[in-house]
Amino acid sequence: MAGDTAEELERFRQQWQEEVSARSRVAAFSSKPARPAGSPHRRSSGTTQPDRTAAPTFHKPYRETEEADEFGEHAYHDLENQDELRKLGEAGEGIHPSTRQEPSSALEHYERAVERETEGNLGDSLSHYRKAYRLDAGVDRLYKNKHFPPSSFKSKPTNSNPSNAAVTVPNPAHHSLDGPPASSISQLISSFSCLSIPPAEPPTEASPPPPCPFSTAPSEILINILLQTAITDVGSFARLSLVCKRLAYLVSTEDRIWKDICLGPEVGFAGMHYKWTRTITGGPLPLSIDDLDNELPALSIFEPIPIPDPFPLTDTYPTYKRMFHLRPRLRFNGCYISTVNYIRPGGNTASQVTFNTPVHIVTYYRYLRFFRGGTCASLLTTTEPGEVVHHLTKENMHTHHAGGLPSAVMNNALRGRWKLSGDPHQAKKDEEEEDEGIVHIQTEGADAGHPNPKYIYKMALQLMNARNGAGATRNNKLVWRGYWSYNKLTADWAEFGLKNDKAFIWSRVRSYGGGGE
Repeated sequence: MAGDTAEELERFRQQWQEEVSARSRVAAFSSKPARPAGSPHRRSSGTTQPDRTAAPTFHKPYRETEEADEFGEHAYHDLENQDELRKLGEAGEGIHPSTRQEPSSALEHYERAVERETEGNLGDSLSHYRKAYRLDAGVDRLYKNKHFPPSSFKSKPTNSNPSNAAVTVPNPAHHSLDGPPASSISQLISSFSCLSIPPAEPPTEASPPPPCPFSTAPSEILINILLQTAITDVGSFARLSLVCKRLAYLVSTEDRIWKDICLGPEVGFAGMHYKWTRTITGGPLPLSIDDLDNELPALSIFEPIPIPDPFPLTDTYPTYKRMFHLRPRLRFNGCYISTVNYIRPGGNTASQVTFNTPVHIVTYYRYLRFFRGGTCASLLTTTEPGEVVHHLTKENMHTHHAGGLPSAVMNNALRGRWKLSGDPHQAKKDEEEEDEGIVHIQTEGADAGHPNPKYIYKMALQLMNARNGAGATRNNKLVWRGYWSYNKLTADWAEFGLKNDKAFIWSRVRSYGGGGE
């Protein structure tokens, strides 16, 4: 038994040695082409240099992979150098880091910095950026002109829909986000002229589209609908341009609607008064026979009396739409409110010891509401707007309500009249004449309830544009130009100080509707 065991161990030892020798020879044979002959770590003088015009490729047989797994993992300490050999140059050849020259000019440093930044090596990239800007502060423009010249960008076509195309051919500039943008808003709006109002989409793919008579209405009916909307509320008329492109074209370019808006008394300039039309208390203005004769033109039975256009188009107002936006006008569907805040010092007692002086924060409001007939209402109070604007009507003025009623804040309201400067019916006679946009207001004085009042207040305000979150809004701000008191008995004028008073800002009040009388 001992002899048999020794013989088996000897045979197993010989087989194991033969197997180890065979595996060693196979591993030595397969590992020779794994390292390129041109590697800087091992280079023999008798070997032939490989062709560097192609990137090195490595093919590992299946058997070698199995044997490598059996013997364990190998650590490749030259992996970084191997990765450098696998990078391709501009011409497609493998470039070894030792063969690359260091940049010398500012442009070369900038190019190397961009390359390092693309690779993710931010440290070297920052170093090359610093060297480039030290050599030339404008190196970024040189890099842009070299690699991204203006000639490399192809100009986009200006006409994406040729003029000889049929009207039914859709214009890609209206539907594609990648199309060329319109050069101006007017050109963009003009491109909507041939479009129609799109009907509503069907609820499902199998359902028929719902009827939409508005989409098939002719232009005459659409213009009439838009005109009635504009007369009722100009803001709603302007917001119709957001519905579709067809309505945007009509709202922006239909001058007939804007002409009716401008010349109409509802919201246009026919409702403005450039002369006194009422007394301060709101009564009719007395008209003498001499004044009547001076206002009437000479009558001729042979020649017709020419009626001048009250609001003609000029260079300043070339279109009625621009006239409505730019010409000063008052708003009747809201109230002008001035909020005044200031601080005045408080009183100290002799026994009080303190390092801080007490102060009083004073807040009060001024309200102005204009009516179409040429009258207005003025109110100075400390009550907030939410409790005042809904009661600022003609009916609630000087009614002497009891203190508990909500409209009791109107007991101190003053009646008045207003007119606007810049009469378009008369041409300017001299340069001293007032410009457009000055509002003249005359109201009752402090003795408004007296049978024979002797004081009259006069205000001069300038119409301006205030900015809000969406931009500038027209004719929504009244800036002080003066405030006086007139004594009818002594014919004296006294000016009020406007140290703390602020400008009036217009606020819309829905309960006013169109502004009343």
